[in-house]
Amino acid sequence: MRTPDFWSQPLGLKARVLSPLGALYALATARRLARGHPKSLPVPTICVGNLNAGGTGKTPVCIWLASELQAMGHTPYIVSRGYGGTQIDPLRVDERKHTAERIGDEPLLLSAFAPVIVARDRAAGAELAIAQGADVIILDDGFQNPALDTDLPIIVVDANVGFGNGCCIPAGPLREPITAGLPRAAQIIAIGDEAAQSGFDAAWGAKIHEIAPNLPIAQASLAPLQTGMDWKDMPVFAFAGIGRPEKFFLTLKNLGADLIHTEPLADHQALSDRLMSRLLSDAKSHRAQLVTTEKDAARLPQKYRQKVLTLPVRLQFKDPIPLKQSLINLFNS
Repeated sequence: MRTPDFWSQPLGLKARVLSPLGALYALATARRLARGHPKSLPVPTICVGNLNAGGTGKTPVCIWLASELQAMGHTPYIVSRGYGGTQIDPLRVDERKHTAERIGDEPLLLSAFAPVIVARDRAAGAELAIAQGADVIILDDGFQNPALDTDLPIIVVDANVGFGNGCCIPAGPLREPITAGLPRAAQIIAIGDEAAQSGFDAAWGAKIHEIAPNLPIAQASLAPLQTGMDWKDMPVFAFAGIGRPEKFFLTLKNLGADLIHTEPLADHQALSDRLMSRLLSDAKSHRAQLVTTEKDAARLPQKYRQKVLTLPVRLQFKDPIPLKQSLINLFNS
């Protein structure tokens, strides 16, 4: 499903009509959290979540956290629900034999950076991770899941859209009202370029500090990983099934690629043989190269993997020191 345009626009008729359903959604989330019995773990637990439905940049944040913790000498495991996959019982991801259809595209991508456990029951997944040697857990998503106590709950937000129209699903993009979610967080990571950060601060900064006065906001952006690939003037057919595909297309454009065609897909959309055959045929007819994101590449059928280029991106903080200190503090308390 693509994100409705009115979710990111000023409060309009559609949002107002759907707001009673949004209130019911918010109530259901609040009740689920209130009735939960979070389990405490013997190791520090970091939750990388969001208030918005859809992609906000949680996967790059998990990759950054795993890398930083490893550099500190720790053994982080990432625990994921495995959205889009069929696996139910806790399972350690093996990128050599597991598929995105079984475990989800994000766990498959994350497994290249740290051990990943996929489990519908996050507490059971964390217990398996600890049994295998984890000394810190990174919980991929789960901010609205009451299964585990977390020591560093992080909200990731796309600075370009902020919290949208401020309404809950289906009237807006929120899984819960910001008045309920922000006080439970220890950190916000806002991802976007300088202009987006300024817009986010102007639209939401005062409200955030009114609701949660001591909540720190770290500014970060996604930058293309330097792989030696020269994108300048390369004719490209780009496709992406992420939260906001246009971000990926803009990154390619900024690298100088000649965007012949862009194909926005639904988040986590299956890359069927029919779809890929069409894209490949159209790209060939224009003498263009098929290009996609790392997350989409994890869902590619095997026979297309050598025919599609991937543009990886990595998280860069304006000032990473405060968040690094928060990680250090997890082990000193």
